[in-house]
Amino acid sequence: MKTSPLLIVFFAVVCADPVAQSQVSTKNKPVADLPYFEIPSYPETYTAGNVSARIIDGLGFRYYWATEGLREEDLRFKPSAEARTSLETLMHIYELSLIIVNSTNKTPNVIGADTPALPFAEMRKKTLLNFKSASDRLKASKDKDLNDLKIVFKRDDKSSEFPFWNQLNGPIADVLWHVGQVVSFRRSSGNPFDGNANVFTGKWKE
Repeated sequence: MKTSPLLIVFFAVVCADPVAQSQVSTKNKPVADLPYFEIPSYPETYTAGNVSARIIDGLGFRYYWATEGLREEDLRFKPSAEARTSLETLMHIYELSLIIVNSTNKTPNVIGADTPALPFAEMRKKTLLNFKSASDRLKASKDKDLNDLKIVFKRDDKSSEFPFWNQLNGPIADVLWHVGQVVSFRRSSGNPFDGNANVFTGKWKE
């Protein structure tokens, strides 16, 4: 029986993890003291809330490993004079994580309010906890509940609302975009993403 060339390619991708092929591995397993060291087990059923939560779980896992072991020189790195540094990009991701969790908490986002500057370690922790909180609330929701999880922006006495659909193609997709930038930046600054983190399985392989 001949094996489909497409199937061969699929298994090669899964087993080899192409992201890891060009990256270094960490010898010592990091301490799993924050959410998303690994992706949680998936639910037994598919619901709108579970699927949305799984997207955030995958995002949390990628963010965890994109930011694990970053050094000061990595945080200061930027590819050009006009670009953001990695730290500035991570600050933007933190702000997006607030929009995501505020939606699931039914809390408006106040335009013009300053986001306080945080040390990197604290900002990373808060970002991961925001993802975890949003995911947990989505897993506990019913399909009809997503209609109420609007993105609300307030400025003075004016407000604007957007449906949960905009959460998917807006902040969540935007964070994935920027996490990829952080991975690219840290490779350029000489500290590649840990090849032991398998983004397909959501597990850390020793």
